[in-house]
Amino acid sequence: MPPRALRPSGLFLIDKPSGPSSFAVVAETRRRTGARTGHAGTLDPFASGLLLVLSGAATRLAPWLVGLDKRYLTDIDLAAQTSTGDPEGEIVDSHEPPSEEELAERLEHLRGEVELPIPAASAVKVGGERAYRLHRRGVAVEMPMRLSRIHALDVITYSHGVATLDLRVGSGTYIRSVAAALGGHCCTLRRTEVGAFRVEDADPHHLVPPAEALAFLPSVEVSAEEAEAVRAGQRRFAEAVRVVHEGALVAVNGTVLP
Repeated sequence: MPPRALRPSGLFLIDKPSGPSSFAVVAETRRRTGARTGHAGTLDPFASGLLLVLSGAATRLAPWLVGLDKRYLTDIDLAAQTSTGDPEGEIVDSHEPPSEEELAERLEHLRGEVELPIPAASAVKVGGERAYRLHRRGVAVEMPMRLSRIHALDVITYSHGVATLDLRVGSGTYIRSVAAALGGHCCTLRRTEVGAFRVEDADPHHLVPPAEALAFLPSVEVSAEEAEAVRAGQRRFAEAVRVVHEGALVAVNGTVLP
């Protein structure tokens, strides 16, 4: 099979609907462009919102995008917990939802850096196998804990046992784990921001240039001769800066774009 094309190169901001997997969205972009395609962080099928899809040579930029902070809106049913932490699982516990005062107290313990268990229905490997595969076979395993950073956790509404929350979290934080810690499960989940990227700006046909995709990093402008030296491996900028020539990204921290 011939290698995928390195052009077009850049970043697509896609508003994923609820239903399809992130990989289906990536595959559709690949079919449309014919280019090598990847992502900078997936969304569960039931979730919607901003998906960063990298195209062509820009797939090499994923390490600088996957670690960006994220923002979510979620509806959490605090009267029931499910086997998966989302509406696709079976209800494993039903109970009276907390009062507004009890909810506020629970939320207070979840702000800042907190240890949360990774959901059983996740892609994390346990004993060399994906946790969701073990979960589907009914194999009970003790899921590892993960240090999560929750920068902001605000209640938008709370009615009839369902809380709508606005969260700003560090990369790798499972919102389903937050829901479980509150005693409920996610009914809906929507990612609204990744770093400075907003879902309102999503457009599957607009390609963000590589240099613009990493606009949060400082830049160094180089001449044509210096750009060729960087591409040839004769010169390297060790620090995490964008090496740019006439608006085009040449390299970042040793990763060279053709």
